[in-house]
Amino acid sequence: MPPADDGATTCTAISSTGAATCTAFSNHLDCPHCRKSDTSPSQSHSSAISDTNSEKLRRIIFASLKGFSIGSGLKGGLSLFSLLARLSRRKSSKFSRNGGGLSSSEEITSVIKETLRYGLFLGTFAGTFTSIDEFIASFGGHRRTAKWRALVAGGIAGPSLLLTGLNTQHNSLTIYILMRAAVLASRCGIKSKRFGRICKPLTWSHGDIFLMCLSSSQILSAYILNQESLPSSYKSFLNKHGGKDLSILEGVKHLATGNNVLNLDAVEKYYNSLGVDITLDPEMKVPCSMVHAKQSCETHFISFLIQAYKRAVPVYLPVYLVPALIVHRQDLLKRPCSILWKSVFGMARSSLFLSTYCASAWMWTCVLFRIFKRCNIPMVVVGTFPPGLALAIEKKSRRMEISLYCLARAIESFFTCMADVGYLPQSLMEIKRADVVVFSLSTAIIMHCYSQEREVFRSKYLNVLDWVFGVPPPPCYTPRYKNN
Repeated sequence: MPPADDGATTCTAISSTGAATCTAFSNHLDCPHCRKSDTSPSQSHSSAISDTNSEKLRRIIFASLKGFSIGSGLKGGLSLFSLLARLSRRKSSKFSRNGGGLSSSEEITSVIKETLRYGLFLGTFAGTFTSIDEFIASFGGHRRTAKWRALVAGGIAGPSLLLTGLNTQHNSLTIYILMRAAVLASRCGIKSKRFGRICKPLTWSHGDIFLMCLSSSQILSAYILNQESLPSSYKSFLNKHGGKDLSILEGVKHLATGNNVLNLDAVEKYYNSLGVDITLDPEMKVPCSMVHAKQSCETHFISFLIQAYKRAVPVYLPVYLVPALIVHRQDLLKRPCSILWKSVFGMARSSLFLSTYCASAWMWTCVLFRIFKRCNIPMVVVGTFPPGLALAIEKKSRRMEISLYCLARAIESFFTCMADVGYLPQSLMEIKRADVVVFSLSTAIIMHCYSQEREVFRSKYLNVLDWVFGVPPPPCYTPRYKNN
C-alpha cells in the first residue's frame, strides 16, 4: 500500500543493469522512479498500457536470447575443447587409420547440433518462464500472485528439457538440479523459525567434504566393480583419469568378487607393451602387483600424481577460460593481469585436486589391501571413501558444487546397482521421461526461491539469474499501486 505522507520510504528502481536503491523520500511521488511509473494526468491511458506491454515483451525476448547465448556458449565451448582433444589424440593413434568411429566432419556436425539443442533448451526455458510469469501477473495481479507465480512458471518451463533430445535421458543432470533445489530449500529452512532446528545439521562447515567422500565411495567402487552403472560419458572420463587399462580393472574386479583372475595374460601383455617385463602370481591375495607392476605403492602414488596432473590440466582449461572470456569480459579488458592470474591459479588448484583425488584412490586401496592382506568388495568400498578428502584442496565456494555434482552421479549409480542385484524393481529404472518430471519440480523450487527467497542464493548465481530473467519488480511498480 502507498506510504503515508509523513513517513520516509525507500524504493527500488529497475534498470537493464540491475537494481538501484533510491534515497529516502517523504512521498513516492517525490521519487523520480515512482513519478516515472505513476500515470501522469497528461499521459493517455492507452500509451501507458502500450509502454507496459512493450516492456513485458522486451523482457521475454531478451530472456530468451540471453538463455540461448548461455546454453550454446557453455555447451559449445566445452564440446569444442573436447572435440579438439579427441582430434589431437586421433592423429597419433591407430584408431583413425583403421577407419573406426565417426569422421571429423560428423563429430563437428554432432557438436554443432548439441550446441544448438542446449541453446534452444535454455532459451526456451527462459522465454517460457518470463512469459508465464508476466501472463499470471497481468491477469491475477502482481501482489496477489507474488508468492506462487514463480513456482508455477518454473514448473511449466521445466519440460523445455525435451529440446535436448526426445529420447535422451538426463538422469545425472536432473538429480544435480534436484540437489541444487534441496540445498536452496534447506537454506530457507535454516532461517525459518519452524524448521530452523531441524535443518541445523545442514550448516556443518565440512558437510561438502563429507558428501564428496560418500559420493567417492560409490563412484570409484562402481568404476572398479560395475562400470555399467555409470553414464557412458562419465565412464569414459573415469577410465581416462583413472589411468589404468581395462584389463587391470577387470583383474581387480575378479579378485575382489572372490573369483579366479582369468585375464593375467592380458595384464602381462599390457605391461610388456609399456616395456615392463612382469610375471603375475595366479594365487595373489592383493592386487598391488597387478595395479602398479614392479613399483612400490609409495613410488606409484608419486608417479601417478604427476601423470594425473598432466591429464587434469586440459579438463580445467575451458572451465576457467570460458568464464573469463564470457562472464568477466569487461573486467578482462580493464585488469587483464588480475583476471588471468586468478584463472591460471584456479586451474592449477583444480587440476591438483583432480590428480590428488585419482592418485589417492589407488593409494588408499593399496594401503587397506596390504594391512588386511585381502581384497574384497567391502575393502574396495572403504578404500574409496578417503579420496574424497582431496576436495579440501579446492576453493571453498566450489566444494559444494563439485560434491553435489558427484553426489548426483553416485545416486544414479547406486540405484542402478540396486536394480541390477534385484533390490529394486527394474521397471522403476525404466520409467520414461521421469527426468523431465523431476527436473520441472526442481526448477519450480529454484525459481520460487529466486523470486521470494533471494538471500539464499550466492551472489554470482543471483547476478546471472538477474541478467537473464530481470530483477523482480518492487511493489511501487505494480499496476495496483499506479491505480491508487
